[in-house]
Amino acid sequence: MDTSETYHYQVMRRAIDAIDASGDDPLPLADLAAQMKMSPAHFQRVFSTWVGVSPKRYQQYLTLGHAKSLLRERFTTLETAHAVGLSGSGRLHDLFVRWEAMSPGDYARDGAGLTIYWGWFESHFGPALVMGTDRGICGLAFAAEAGPEPAMADLKSRWPKASYVEDPTALRPWAMAALGMTGETQLHMIGAPFQLKVWEALLTIPSGHVTTYSEIAASIGNPKAVRAVGTAVGRNPVSWLIPCHRALRKSGGLGGYHWGLPVKRAMLAWESARVDASAGVS
Repeated sequence: MDTSETYHYQVMRRAIDAIDASGDDPLPLADLAAQMKMSPAHFQRVFSTWVGVSPKRYQQYLTLGHAKSLLRERFTTLETAHAVGLSGSGRLHDLFVRWEAMSPGDYARDGAGLTIYWGWFESHFGPALVMGTDRGICGLAFAAEAGPEPAMADLKSRWPKASYVEDPTALRPWAMAALGMTGETQLHMIGAPFQLKVWEALLTIPSGHVTTYSEIAASIGNPKAVRAVGTAVGRNPVSWLIPCHRALRKSGGLGGYHWGLPVKRAMLAWESARVDASAGVS
């Protein structure tokens, strides 16, 4: 990104953080603009360009009732998604994501013999830790709530016998695509067979839509395994690209989110905003 894009990107991140911190109390446009040291008109124009909708409309997406409205209006039946050909090789976040899974034997070795590269990158949802092998991204964590050290320790604990090398340059093309900027990204998923089935099911949920844990269980042929599905969703190592934030409780509650519920709410709001913007809703 050039200098002006980087500046506006950081401004929008701070604005979204301020909106999220206000909870269900809407922030007036003038107050938001003042916090960002912009005029109201300029701030509204820049925000709408980056997010896709006005600050007022975006705040509506962040309310606690938004998850329930998503279940009413944009619930996705995963069996239908499979029937029409959506899968891990399908379109996600307007990117093409290629999927490659590690064999069960390799997984059982806790990453022994693997070299995993890592680096920190900026994202719409705060600092993002990206990890990857020579085959693709294997880890993506958000540190806005957890903090950088816990995020790093969390991902490393999943493959304790791997070798870790800091090399953001090597990861940058995949990371930039993963974080919604440009290009194509590739995933190298490292998990147990049941986890891989759950994560692949998550890939069939379109951006701006949601499903439930019980629907995921049914879609993988194990309708009674709702609790196990919830655990697998929570252990997804590649947040955002494998969209575990789109899994909700039947009641419309957000359920849990490994990197913090404010991050999950922001992700759902962001996606809803982009979908509505493409449909001409302002």
